[in-house]
Amino acid sequence: MQTSKRPIVIGVTGGSGSGKTTVSQAIYKYFEGHSIMMLEQDSYYKNQTHLPFEERLKTNYDHPFAFDTDLLIEDLKKLLKYEAIDKPVYDYTRHTRSNEVYRQEPKEVIILEGILILDDVRLREMMDIKVYVDTDDDIRIIRRIKRDIEERGRTLDNVIDQYLSVVKPMHNQFVEPTKRYADIIMPEGGRNQVAIDLMTTKIRTIFDERKK
Repeated sequence: MQTSKRPIVIGVTGGSGSGKTTVSQAIYKYFEGHSIMMLEQDSYYKNQTHLPFEERLKTNYDHPFAFDTDLLIEDLKKLLKYEAIDKPVYDYTRHTRSNEVYRQEPKEVIILEGILILDDVRLREMMDIKVYVDTDDDIRIIRRIKRDIEERGRTLDNVIDQYLSVVKPMHNQFVEPTKRYADIIMPEGGRNQVAIDLMTTKIRTIFDERKK
């Protein structure tokens, strides 16, 4: 696929449990069947096969150093030139990158989603629209507890301990400050249907303009 215009990149960020993934998926599903794709920052956690398993368990997944941002930028540049990429697949049971990859074909609209996508100036400069999903801390921790217990088999004490010792400090230090780079601040994430409607209307306008 090749057009005369480069793809549109929509960055969607916010803290853990903010609803950024829900917002991204709502936009994606609305345009399902059109030329649109998701690119998740979580796919770009660093390869840790060189480390013993015990060391991998100590990984702070909420710190910028956990991500292979250079590879993410390299892949995004390829997509902007309408080149396909082999997106990494992360194995959370082994705490390292899987041997598998996902072949991602280029699309006209790219939704880039992750907690720290606005932290790196190189990524920010490639985005056309930057969205920060802003949700109260108490709601975010409740959502994280529910998710980690139901989907990841963790205990309540374990989730709370990780949140207070790692997630919350990292959010305050690295995630929250990136709000100043956002073009749009969306309160309450996936529950803010008005904001989602505005986003889909904007993207619809982009699609319509490309048909002219």
